[in-house]
Amino acid sequence: MKMKPMGDKILLKTQEGQETTKGGIILTSNQNNYSYADVISVGNGLFTQTGDRIPMSTKAGDVVLIHARLTRGDNEIELEDEKYILVRESEIEMVSTGKV
Repeated sequence: MKMKPMGDKILLKTQEGQETTKGGIILTSNQNNYSYADVISVGNGLFTQTGDRIPMSTKAGDVVLIHARLTRGDNEIELEDEKYILVRESEIEMVSTGKV
């Protein structure tokens, strides 16, 4: 079943929080307050009281930074045996610009 978020909602897939040392050892840590996530799908945006559409700032394929509290609890959903996160665009802290 194909699903699309409504309004200002964004469907995210969290990235695994692991780092690799120069020697190739994988380090995992849950001490970060933030997590990276891939944007899977976005809604069409909200409308103002005059009927003008407020466009979304993110698009499918973007990488975003979200607070770790959003990765568990009420925001978690499961579609076709895959776990995702559904959040409002205003809950996203940062979006990747492709440059550091």
